[in-house]
Amino acid sequence: MSRTDAAPHAAPAPRWATAVWLAGPVLVVAGMFWHGLWSELPWERFALSLGLAGASGLLACPLVRWRQWSWSSALAVVWCAALVLYAGPVPALATTLLVAASLALGLRWTPDTLPSRVAVAAVSGYAVLTGAAGWVLSAPVHAPAVWAVLLGGSIVINRRPLVAELRNSHAAWRVVDAAHPRGLSAVVVLLGLASTGAWLPTMQADDLTYHLNLPAQLVQHGRYLADPAFSAWAFAPWMGDVGQGIAWLLGGQEARGAVNFGWLVAAAVGLAGCMQALGAVQAERLAGVALFASFPPLAWLTAGMQTELPAMAVLFALVALVLHDRQGRHLAAATILFAALAALKPMHALAALPVLAHCALRSDARLLLRRVPLMVALFLGIAGSSYAQAWWHTGNPVFPLFNATFESPDYPLENMTDTRWLSGFGPGLPWRMTFDTSHFLEAWNGGIGFLWIGLAGAWLLALRRRGTRVLALVALCVAVLPLIPIQYARYAFPGLVLLIVPALTGSLGEVGRRRLWIAPIVLLCMFNLAFQANSGWTHHSAALKRAIRAPGDPAAVLPYYVAERTLLRGLPPDPGMVLATDPARGFVAELGGNGRLMSVHAPVLSIAREAADLDATGVAWRAIFDDLDVRWLLVSEAAASLALVRALQDDPGVRHVRSLNGVALWAREAR
Repeated sequence: MSRTDAAPHAAPAPRWATAVWLAGPVLVVAGMFWHGLWSELPWERFALSLGLAGASGLLACPLVRWRQWSWSSALAVVWCAALVLYAGPVPALATTLLVAASLALGLRWTPDTLPSRVAVAAVSGYAVLTGAAGWVLSAPVHAPAVWAVLLGGSIVINRRPLVAELRNSHAAWRVVDAAHPRGLSAVVVLLGLASTGAWLPTMQADDLTYHLNLPAQLVQHGRYLADPAFSAWAFAPWMGDVGQGIAWLLGGQEARGAVNFGWLVAAAVGLAGCMQALGAVQAERLAGVALFASFPPLAWLTAGMQTELPAMAVLFALVALVLHDRQGRHLAAATILFAALAALKPMHALAALPVLAHCALRSDARLLLRRVPLMVALFLGIAGSSYAQAWWHTGNPVFPLFNATFESPDYPLENMTDTRWLSGFGPGLPWRMTFDTSHFLEAWNGGIGFLWIGLAGAWLLALRRRGTRVLALVALCVAVLPLIPIQYARYAFPGLVLLIVPALTGSLGEVGRRRLWIAPIVLLCMFNLAFQANSGWTHHSAALKRAIRAPGDPAAVLPYYVAERTLLRGLPPDPGMVLATDPARGFVAELGGNGRLMSVHAPVLSIAREAADLDATGVAWRAIFDDLDVRWLLVSEAAASLALVRALQDDPGVRHVRSLNGVALWAREAR
C-alpha cells in the first residue's frame, strides 16, 4: 500500500490525543454560544452558498451521466465556466496567457520532483516577469502587442516542459480523483464558492482609490507615472497591480476577477504541495485544502485587489520549496519567492522571515555564503523597483511609511498608523479576533473563520510530532509577527492559513479513527462557509445576487454601491481633470492620472480641502478648481460642506450633470 493512500494504523491512538484533536472544534462551539455568534450568522447568504453548491451539482450531472466524467472534473468545468460567464471570456483568456507564460518560464528553475511543481513554477515565473516589468513601468513600452509577443515567446520557447508539466498535473488530478472522489469534489465546490468574489466588479475602497491607478495608466498611456503629491501609495510595492495591468492590457478590459481566480487556484495547489512535502497522505492534503477553501476571507479577497491572496500563493510556494529542498540546493528559487513577498508588501516579507531562517538553517553554510551575491542580486531585481523609485523620488524607500525617520517632504513627518487596530497584543488575541472580529477588521464577527481556535488542538499535536514540530512553530510565527505592531487581522491571513499544513499533516495516523478525524474538519468547513459573508461588505450585501441575475454586466451592480464608477463611465474619452471632493470616497484611480482625491492619502489636497471648508464664501474651493484645472467634480450630496455647495452654486462655469444614489457629477468649463 502506498504512502499516498494509507495512514499509519499500527498502534491504536491514545485517547488523550483524540481528546486534544477534538478540543479545537469544541472550543469553537462553546465560543459561539458564549458570544452569541449565532445571532450574527448571515443565514440568507449561507442559504445562497448552499444553493450555488446545489446548482453546480445539477449542472455537472449531465457531464457525469452522459459523458461519464467524474464528479470532481465535471464540477471543476462548471465553476470555470461560471468564472468565464461572470468575469468575462476575454479577461479569462488574457489571464490564461499570463499564467501559461509564467508557468513556462518558472519551470526552467523549479525542481522536477517538487510537489505541486505547477503552482510553484507559475508563481515564481510571474514574480520574474512582473519584477522585471517594475523597472520599466515609466517607459512608454507597455502596449498589448509587446506583452503578447513577450508572453507568447516564453510559451513557445518553453513549450515542451510546459506541455509535459500540464500532462503530469492532469495525471496527478486523476490519481487523487480515483482515490478520493467525494473529497476532491467537496474541495472543488468550496473553491468555487470562494471564487464567487471574482464574479463581482471592482468595488472596494482601496482598489478604487489607488490599486486601479497603475493598471489604468498602463492601459491608457502605455506607462505608469507616479505622483506622490496626489497619492501617498503611488510607490507602494506594485507586483500585484502590475499583473492586473498586464492582463487588462491583453484583454482590453479589467481582468481582476480572472487574475484572482488564478491566485486562488495557485494557493490551493501550493498548500497541497506544502503538505505533501511535509509527508501528508492524500486524505490529509484534501482536508487541508478544504479548510483553506472554506476560509471566509477568500470570498472577500477575490472581490478586490489586496495583496493577501497572492501572498498566500507565494508563501505556500516558498514553504513547499523549503520543505522539499533539504540540502539547500535551490536557494535562487527560494530567493525569487521571498522577493515576491517583499514586492507585494513589506509586511509579507517580514512575516516570512521565520521561513527564510528555517531555509538558511537547513542549507550548507559554505554553499549559502557562495550564493549570497546571486541571492542579493535576485532579490533586488525582483523586489527592488518600487522601493528604489520611492527612494529616488521621495527620499523614503517605503513611502509613506516611517516618514518620521526618512523625512520625505511629500508626506507629513510622522509614522503612518491606524489607531483603530491598536487594541493591544496578547495571548487572547486569537480568541478575540475569532469571536469579536469587527474590532480587528472591517468585517462582521466570525468573518475570519474559526481556524485560530478550531486548529488549536491539532497544532498542539503537531508540536508533539517530530516531523511537524518545526513547521508548527514557524507557521505560528508567520501568523503572529504581523500582529505585534498592529492588530489588524488581514495581515495575519497568510500565516493563519499556513497553520493548516503542520496541524493536519500526520494527524490522521495520530487520531486513528477516520470518523473522529474527519468530523471536526467537516464541522469547521461548514462553520467557515456559514460565516463567509461576514468577511466583508461585498458578500454581506446583495451585490452577489445582483451579479448572478445579470452575468457580466457591471452596470447591474455598480450604481447601488459605488455610483462614482457609473458616473465616470459616462465621461468622454479624454475628460480632463476629475476631482473627488469627498475624502471618504476618492474613487478616481481608474482614471489613470486624470483623477484627484482629497483624503489623507493625498496630503496636499487634504490640507487644501480643510482650509477651503473654513471659507464660507466658497472662494477657496474655486481657487482649488482653478489650480487643478478641474473639468469634472464628484460630490457626495449628504457630505458636501456648505462652502463647497456655495462654490458650486456661485461659479457660472459649473453645471450639475447627473445624480445617482446620493453622488452628483458636476461639469466645469475649461479656463
